Amino acid sequence: MKKTLVLGASTNKSRYSYIATQRLDNQGHEVVPLGIREGAIAGIDIQQGKPDVEGIDTVTLYLNPKHQEAYYDYILGLKPKRIIFNPGAENPTLMRLASEQGIETEAACTLVMLSTGQY
Repeated sequence: MKKTLVLGASTNKSRYSYIATQRLDNQGHEVVPLGIREGAIAGIDIQQGKPDVEGIDTVTLYLNPKHQEAYYDYILGLKPKRIIFNPGAENPTLMRLASEQGIETEAACTLVMLSTGQY
């Protein structure tokens, strides 16, 4: 199972970050939702700020590139094995920075990857 940080987590049940957090949890992945507002998804508290989290395998992004800039150092400092850029979150600058540090990047949809067994 892959410990996953969901960046851009929301308590809005219609948001893809909410659905992805639920599905990751349902499939047995340890999930760390990170957002700007307090709340919980499937009983998992949404973290705020830039919490010290260890052992992250995957960061899945649900933030547009402009809002990602404030998290560049944080994301790279987590030293994930990969970063998934969900639709609307594609960011060539962060992809390049991650690749330079040996972090795999994918422009893909976490929900599709989960439903097709490619996660």
